[in-house]
Amino acid sequence: MSGFFSSRDFCPAVKNILILDSEGKRVAVKYYSDEWPTNSAKLAFEKSLFAKTLKSNARTEAEITMFDSNIVIYKSAQDLHFFITGGDDENELILVGVLQGLFDAIALLLRNTIDKREALENLDIIFLCIDEIVDQGMILETDANILAGKVAIQNMDVSAPLSEQTISQALATAREHLTKTLLK
Repeated sequence: MSGFFSSRDFCPAVKNILILDSEGKRVAVKYYSDEWPTNSAKLAFEKSLFAKTLKSNARTEAEITMFDSNIVIYKSAQDLHFFITGGDDENELILVGVLQGLFDAIALLLRNTIDKREALENLDIIFLCIDEIVDQGMILETDANILAGKVAIQNMDVSAPLSEQTISQALATAREHLTKTLLK
């Protein structure tokens, strides 16, 4: 029985998710690989990746490139640049799905205002999105509507009036109140 494989051998994996500003500085980053062991190695990777992709026009569609023996999928929106890095043997279409799911979920949650100021004000939502889409490098979900729904429920302020909540937040609040009354 020498043919055992871990589940990671069959699942597509992400090495990192980067969201950088228009100067190449970090807005939100998450690394899942030990390929960059130190913070200075991570910063150097981000700087050189940003420099390589700066001249491209990846505003409407995601672009794919090879960089340091990795597949990098990237897209820009106003003053933010989104990057997904996978190994050179990963399926590019799956990585594009991860990037598009992340981008669309963030757009839904930020009401299509994707810029640095809005991203910094809602950094908790962005990190929740990243955590919902990838866990320890394994891809969990790529559907933007499902991601946005999960993040909205986790980020919900139960004390807010129902008129200021999204539909999914209002349903979750109603479900919570119903559960409390049934358990009494």
